[in-house]
Amino acid sequence: MKLQTGTRLGLYAVLELARDSERTLSAADLAERFGVSTHHLAKVLRTLAAAGLVRGGRGAAGGYRFTGNRRRTTLMDIVALFEPAPGQRSREPGEETDIGAALQRVLLEVDEIAEATLRSISLETMLKPRR
Repeated sequence: MKLQTGTRLGLYAVLELARDSERTLSAADLAERFGVSTHHLAKVLRTLAAAGLVRGGRGAAGGYRFTGNRRRTTLMDIVALFEPAPGQRSREPGEETDIGAALQRVLLEVDEIAEATLRSISLETMLKPRR
């Protein structure tokens, strides 16, 4: 499963903000931390805010805070906000052939395994200190 840049940014932002739900970080702070444009990250943050995972505030004390549930939110919950649903992707050249169809079945199985893994990992698990 190859994730789009926006998906990875969404994962980075949520995980960074979920480290401390009392902390507020600006889009510029997060963009600098991840080495991306503020404009691109702001778009990602709007999607996360619409999903109720973060809340943004304006003004001098403005920024974004995590408002989701670390224990219940999985990595797949975030990925699903940015990636096309299974069966919604565009057809690739060659998929209509016997070989292409066989390869697509294998790739679909790989995607299903990846999705199951992402559904099994909560933000809480990701943020636990490593031993």
